[in-house]
Amino acid sequence: MNYRIPVALVALLAASACGLTPEAAPRPEPSSASSAPAEPTASPTASASASASGADDRPALAETRSTMTPDLKVEVVGLNRVKGKHLVAQVRLSHTGTGEHIPWTGEMGDNTRPLGEIRWASGIGVLDAGARSWILPYKPADFPCLCSDQDRDDLGYFIDAGQSITLYAVLPAPSGNPATTTVVTPVGPPMLNVPISDEPPVTPPGLDIPDPDAEPVTTVTRRLVTPSESLDKSEETADDGENLRVSLSSDVLFAVDKATLTAGTRAVLARTAKLIDSSAGPAVRVEGHADSSGTDAINDPLSQRRAQAVRKALASLVTRQGVTFQAKGYGSRRPLYSNDSDEGKRRNRRVTVTFAKPQPAETAETAETAETPQTSETPATSGLTGTARADGQPISMEVTGLRRLPGGLGLLTYNVTNEGDAEAWFNELHQAEDWMSFKYQAATNVRLTDPAAKRLYLPGRLEVPADDGGVDSYCACTGLAGVRLSTEKFGPGQSRQFYNLFELPADASTLNVKIATFRELQVPVG
Repeated sequence: MNYRIPVALVALLAASACGLTPEAAPRPEPSSASSAPAEPTASPTASASASASGADDRPALAETRSTMTPDLKVEVVGLNRVKGKHLVAQVRLSHTGTGEHIPWTGEMGDNTRPLGEIRWASGIGVLDAGARSWILPYKPADFPCLCSDQDRDDLGYFIDAGQSITLYAVLPAPSGNPATTTVVTPVGPPMLNVPISDEPPVTPPGLDIPDPDAEPVTTVTRRLVTPSESLDKSEETADDGENLRVSLSSDVLFAVDKATLTAGTRAVLARTAKLIDSSAGPAVRVEGHADSSGTDAINDPLSQRRAQAVRKALASLVTRQGVTFQAKGYGSRRPLYSNDSDEGKRRNRRVTVTFAKPQPAETAETAETAETPQTSETPATSGLTGTARADGQPISMEVTGLRRLPGGLGLLTYNVTNEGDAEAWFNELHQAEDWMSFKYQAATNVRLTDPAAKRLYLPGRLEVPADDGGVDSYCACTGLAGVRLSTEKFGPGQSRQFYNLFELPADASTLNVKIATFRELQVPVG
């Protein structure tokens, strides 16, 4: 996969940001059933939050700022669980500056959906951290989402200085009936611990929220996968909340073009065997994979033999009873990364072992049996700031938080500022070794390191089924493509806030953070 977008597509996305999006199929006028509110809406007199004048002056439950357009403030003004299974999110967008009007449609559109759907508020969602799921608005049969539309809801393309608009999205409620959740948008960092009300939603005049039970709708979720790898690059583990996918490096396990395990691989396999012992799942899949070098006639049987060799070795190391193993080779047909670079090819030469994720307590116990901790060769510098240069200008960075979320996740936020007197592009944010593994470019050049456990944590990925039967990966971080192509451009004195979602080790109080070309920092986990 390649992050580069065709020129025609860039132009189309840029046009959408200026209110020139080609018209999608018109959304049909709702019937009396489909336009009914999800729950009986409280009258305006029931709350001073929805004024009779039409102005939405409700207090914000949470807020963030657009990374690309800092004058665009995003506030959650309503988050209501209805019928015990749906969630109605109301988001207020405000132009807090004094300059020209701001387009909102492209900013709020979900970039994992087709291009023609960006005029909708399809990017409003919640992060169900426990289920490792990114939940987006329902999709009815005849239009992109159960959410605000610039035309249907008469919102227009722009927000004038000093003005606000209120958007809605109807989506599945997060699992477990939580009292709070994390609200996500494509605009800026996620908003944490937003309280969920079980009272009927209150809306400003003129905002009609449809009932998701009035017509067939499709649930739209993105599986959040969080990868990490050992510092010696012998294995990479991806956690999707249900299963662990441990990809063992074929370069470590085997000699070139061979399927016999080399000496010294027992320690690598033993760690995986301990994780399987800690799992409650009865089945283990062992899959062999190759890079794009060679032919199918060579890669297919070689990957099959390597999968069988790992299956046999793991079966002898696993002590838990009742575990069954399946082994299969896929040749080069299922790459995790682009084969256009040596690093991508190295990662694709692997044997992947997949099994049910161990319970957290058992995973922590397994971590305690790991090898003796050691520090990295270059210790991280204490402090939360760093400096670099771009286009001759001094660029500063400040980590503003590394916060622990439910489900073993963590949210990293940081500011990047142009301290110079001329415009500068800071393109290093997306120039990671694995940048081509994502559908579009994003702030992927960020790494967390746990020196004690000798593990490196990579940005989380949102997995979306692709038209060709494969999977497209989108970074769970600040996007830098489409209408956000200029996000890495900084005017003199301009600051932007970025974010990344990661797996966080349960027992870590500090982690080393490396962002682009800035110095490595030692950051406390909050």
